[in-house]
Parts: sequence; C-alpha cells; structure tokens
Amino acid sequence: MTDSLIEPVAGERAEVLDQLLAQRWSCRSYRPDPVPREVVEQLLTMAQRTASWCNTQPWQTIVLSGAATDRFREALSAHVATGAEGAFDFEAPGQYQGVYRDRRRESGWQLYDAVGIEKGDRAASTAQMLQNFRFFDAPHVAIVTTDAQHATYGAVDGGLYVSTFLLAAQSLGLGTVPQAAVAGYSPFVREYLGIGEDRKILVTIPFGYPDAEHPINGYRTDRADLSEVATFIDE
Repeated sequence: MTDSLIEPVAGERAEVLDQLLAQRWSCRSYRPDPVPREVVEQLLTMAQRTASWCNTQPWQTIVLSGAATDRFREALSAHVATGAEGAFDFEAPGQYQGVYRDRRRESGWQLYDAVGIEKGDRAASTAQMLQNFRFFDAPHVAIVTTDAQHATYGAVDGGLYVSTFLLAAQSLGLGTVPQAAVAGYSPFVREYLGIGEDRKILVTIPFGYPDAEHPINGYRTDRADLSEVATFIDE
C-alpha cells in the first residue's frame, strides 16, 4: 500500500478512536433491557485483543447477567449495610493531595450537582455512594481479575484490559462504569463468586444500555492539558 493511501486510512482510524475517547463517560444509570449475549461476546472478544507483557493475558472476567446480577447486587448491598470492614486485593491509594485531590473533588461535586445533592448533605451523599454496590441498577456486571503471581505488572495488564473493554463497549453503544468501590470488598466478592486465591480482584464494571434521560448521565469530566502531564525532551 502506498503512502498516499495509508495516510487517509490512518486519519480515519484516528478520528474514530478520538471520537470514542471523547464520548466515553462513566454511566451511573441504565435501562433495564439486557444486552444480547452475542453483543456481550463481541465486547469480550474485542477486549481480548488488549496488549500484555509477553502476551501473557493474565486477566479473567466473570460476567453476571439477569437474575445472577440481581442476586449479587442484593447480597453485596446487604453485606455492606452491616458495616462489615472491607479490604482490597491491591494496596488502595493513600491520601489524594494537590491537583489529584482537586480533580477528585471536582468530579465528585459534578456528580452531586447533577442529582441535586447539596454540600453537607451526608445522608444523600451516602445513599448515592451505596448505589455503587447495587451497580447503579445495570443489568450486567463484569468482575475483572488478574493472576496473583504477576504482581504489579499483572495489575498493569489488567488495567489495559479494562481500558479496552470500556472503549469496545462505547463502540457498541453500551454504557460502563469501572468501579474500585466493589473491589474494596474483595473477600466477600471472592467467597460469593468462588474466586480462587490465585486471582486478584481489580475492578467491577457494570454495563448495559445507558439511561440517557437520567440527570446523573448528563455531566462530563475534563482532562488535564498536555502541558500538565507531558514532558518533551528533544536534545
């Protein structure tokens, strides 16, 4: 293929990817309609093309649908409601400071503003937080794990898989929201789903068709300018 033909094709591909990246958001309200199994399998097949260290592909995904999703959400919500102490399989972030704290707060207030939660309303903010453990009523939830022996780079590979999963879902017209909150109760999730000790739980990803009318899906977060995150060294 000549350069004159390669350049237009590359430009078209870049435009498609740029659109997917720009349009993706964390969906927190879903229509009850289930996603057809063939679409779910297409999503997983696309995500399976993710790059990994030495092509080890250390991720594994459990996908719950229908009644299985409902049973899991009820069991997990009931467990969290008891005040049970949670635990992550991976070390959780420490304090958020500086610009990271600012970005986190801005995102949180965008969410609260969208659903009319006022500053200081702890009851409402707690109720909204607990929706994490109901998967925001999504009809499906994916639990992504990685091989425990792969340590940090197993988590890196798993993170790449999650990113591809989100973009693939966006391309198929699906909403997603990657969750660390549920991973904070890894012992319960492990026991409930029979996940072996040779696996570490990374995230859960509720997914389905977005409820476009719900106000919680009406805001979008910003991204930092390149000047804040990239350093160029030319000489």
